[in-house]
Amino acid sequence: MTDPIIAERVNAFVAGLGGIDAVRELSQVEILGARYDAGLAWVHHPEGLGGYDGDQTDQALVEAALIEAGVPEPDPFRNPLGTGTIIPTLLQHSPRELCEQLFKRAWTGEEIWCQLFSEPGAGSDLAGLGCRAVPETRNGVEGWRVNGQKVWTSYAHRAKWGLLLTRSHPELPKNQGITVFVIDMEQDGVDARPLRQATGGAEFNEVFLNDAWVPDSQRVGEVCDGWNVTRTTLMHERMAIGGRSDGREAGRIGVLAKRWRENPDLHTPAMTDRVVGAWIDVEVARIANERIRQLAKRGQPGLEGSGAKVVFADVNQNAARVLARIDPTQTLLFDDWQDELQSSELRCSSFSYLRSRANSIEGGTTEILLSQIADRVLKLPREYSIARDTPWKDIPR
Repeated sequence: MTDPIIAERVNAFVAGLGGIDAVRELSQVEILGARYDAGLAWVHHPEGLGGYDGDQTDQALVEAALIEAGVPEPDPFRNPLGTGTIIPTLLQHSPRELCEQLFKRAWTGEEIWCQLFSEPGAGSDLAGLGCRAVPETRNGVEGWRVNGQKVWTSYAHRAKWGLLLTRSHPELPKNQGITVFVIDMEQDGVDARPLRQATGGAEFNEVFLNDAWVPDSQRVGEVCDGWNVTRTTLMHERMAIGGRSDGREAGRIGVLAKRWRENPDLHTPAMTDRVVGAWIDVEVARIANERIRQLAKRGQPGLEGSGAKVVFADVNQNAARVLARIDPTQTLLFDDWQDELQSSELRCSSFSYLRSRANSIEGGTTEILLSQIADRVLKLPREYSIARDTPWKDIPR
């Protein structure tokens, strides 16, 4: 049953746009922009930033009420990094002025975002990054000159904005000398070069920053407090990847179950065991994610997101393997090269199988996440590492 207060908000929103027939004549950007202005974007955000200071759990109720009223559902892949990980980080760590400047066009998908995190020499050990930021004033505006290289940056070639991790103070230990900025990706000095993947697509990029510049007003958090900002982003990213609120048999497992049901020749004991096993694993993960979301406090997830991401990678890759077995002819086919901002669930079995291999790498490798769980949750002894108080500039490379 729809919450009456939420239903009233949604009905007022539709009426304010001239009724549902008028709403359906609008573009997705126009509808999403109106939702933002009405506080029906991220409902737990403050008023004026896409929300109405509601509870995080209201979001699903609002989405359901909008669908019931006939409002078209938005494309969930219009700006996955912007809406899923970066905007929640900025809300927590940035001044309101910066949020007001950036949030609406991120929500509508008019401005794509990317995360400038990993580097050729700092992948799993992200805190070892070396992209250098040096204070510099240009045209009377205080800011920072940036030089360095990033890699595996999804959608950088399409992005207007990037969340950039830099080494601002190399004389401090690696976790302490990091400062984070919002950088304009369209400026001179930022060169994004797509990397072709096994799928044939090129959503990842290497990014070269050569005397790029960012004003200090676009700094996220305090100087040298970048590791706290980074951890916030990573927690949201892992929750966005692993803790999605998909319905039963959504995505790849639904395709797998449908093809198995429609083909009696596949109902052998061995294949049935594989399909049912994959279905159970996905369903258990889905139910666990529902509980995780209920326990999350106002959109600030903890290490439960790491566990959810590990499980998602495992069950999604297994479902792709079983789908490849159940439909080997399709697995040998290839459809096209266009995969940007498009769900892999809509692609052929070959694309889905190849793309799933990245699940245990992107957003934090499974090995690193398991190490975090062992260290911070199970309290097992830490592995040896260089002393945490060693200045970054003195760490051997």
